[in-house]
Amino acid sequence: MTEPLQSDARRRMAAAAVVLALLVLAIVLAVFLRAPAGSPPQPAAPSASPGAPTSPSPGPAASSVSPSTTQPRTAQPSPSQPVGASTETPEAGQDPVQPPVTVPPVPVPPPSVPVAKPGPAPDPVPPAAPFPSALLTQDLTVIPNAGSVVALTFDAGANAAGLPKILSTLSAKGVTGTFFLTGNWVEANPGGVGQIVSAGHRVANHSMTHPGFTGLDGTQIARQVRGAEQTILAAGGDPRPLFRFPFGERDARTIAAVNSLGYVAVRWTVDTLGWKGTSGGATAQTVADRTLAALQPGEIVLMHIGSNPDDGSTLDADALPDIIDRISAAGYGFATLDALLAP
Repeated sequence: MTEPLQSDARRRMAAAAVVLALLVLAIVLAVFLRAPAGSPPQPAAPSASPGAPTSPSPGPAASSVSPSTTQPRTAQPSPSQPVGASTETPEAGQDPVQPPVTVPPVPVPPPSVPVAKPGPAPDPVPPAAPFPSALLTQDLTVIPNAGSVVALTFDAGANAAGLPKILSTLSAKGVTGTFFLTGNWVEANPGGVGQIVSAGHRVANHSMTHPGFTGLDGTQIARQVRGAEQTILAAGGDPRPLFRFPFGERDARTIAAVNSLGYVAVRWTVDTLGWKGTSGGATAQTVADRTLAALQPGEIVLMHIGSNPDDGSTLDADALPDIIDRISAAGYGFATLDALLAP
């Protein structure tokens, strides 16, 4: 009897195990079917502070079958997860971070700058004097404080017969001179200014037509001086601020007029009288002797470029080599009349 009883007990235990397994399976299926499909896991709720009331846990999810239809209910998007929104979610326990609102700065108007009231206009700056003021009202006969130098000067109002020989001699001796030119001479000898300037010599103003100045009024004087100035400038030279009166004719009024035009009046220490020519009793020897007889520091020697109209002689050009040699032998050097303009 014992063995049949044991066999029956085993069958009951096996049946109970099967029933228990089926019960467990049914519970698992019931739990799985009740969970909403596709819902993300809910973040863990922050622990409540001590003494604070706890909210009741949400109940089971509502049945997916509507009471009026047998069709499953369509899942609605969560209010916190709009359709088409980013799938990123804030970290657990944090509120979504909203981007900062950029508020443009309110422009601040610049402080008003007081407008300066126009004051009195400054006094105009006078132009620089074209020559030292100590030379005003004078018709200079020597170069002041020049030391042992001589200025060789050549007037050009007639023709250019002696110019080639004069320029050749000055070049051979290494001496520079000052050439006082009339506007008429420049117009008649258009290449003469270029030859003089290119050889390193100084040009100066000797009036336009070589008239006597004491018989001219102020307007006529200005025309003579400005006419020659413009003519020489157009030919490539600049005569300013050196002027010599035609025939040496001047007075206080005419000197002041020339000064007002920006020129200093320059006369001479000695006139060689070479312009008289052989027909007037002059020779190259007398020309050189007169020059050396007047030798002194700052001597200004007057010679002429043109030939004598009667005999055609050019005695100043002929005597020039001997004049330079004798002055050099006496221990003197040579300078242009720009030496007058040194402060």
